[in-house]
Amino acid sequence: MSRIDETKPFMPIRIAVLTVSDSRTQDDDKSGTVLVDRIAKAGHTVAARLILRDERAEIAAQLRTWCDDPAIDVVISTGGTGLTGRDVTVEAHRDVYEKEIDAFGTVFTMVSFAKIGTSAVQSRATGGVANGTYLFALPGSPGACKDAWDEILSLQLDYRHRPCNFVEILPRLDEHQRRK
Repeated sequence: MSRIDETKPFMPIRIAVLTVSDSRTQDDDKSGTVLVDRIAKAGHTVAARLILRDERAEIAAQLRTWCDDPAIDVVISTGGTGLTGRDVTVEAHRDVYEKEIDAFGTVFTMVSFAKIGTSAVQSRATGGVANGTYLFALPGSPGACKDAWDEILSLQLDYRHRPCNFVEILPRLDEHQRRK
């Protein structure tokens, strides 16, 4: 079973938050605020926060910019993971991924199913890695952001989490780029 090993030091990481919405502003971005508050409360650094429209190319460009920034370890986006025509966040993420973290979407669906039943099938939450940076796309509802952070990301982004976590392999995500 997973646990936090209190004998190990906490290692804060730097996380960027991207809200994807045609209508939200910083003042009414509840999902982005949920993530920012939880990231800070956990002891991590909010490295950047931005709101972009549901435009695939713009989203992918911003993800690439943040992946190229050595001051950002993780990008979490919220919004645009549904099934409507304007929901293009998942496609933008996949345009950027070098590797997809397939089980992230599966585990998120399991967590969601326990809370909202079969409505969980309407989400396409995803995770991946690009240029040594983790990327996660969450639904745009505050509840989904709470669930993803509280039950998955807060643990996997904590170096003390056992038996394993994303932070301990962070330095090795781009090792293929360093090999000669």
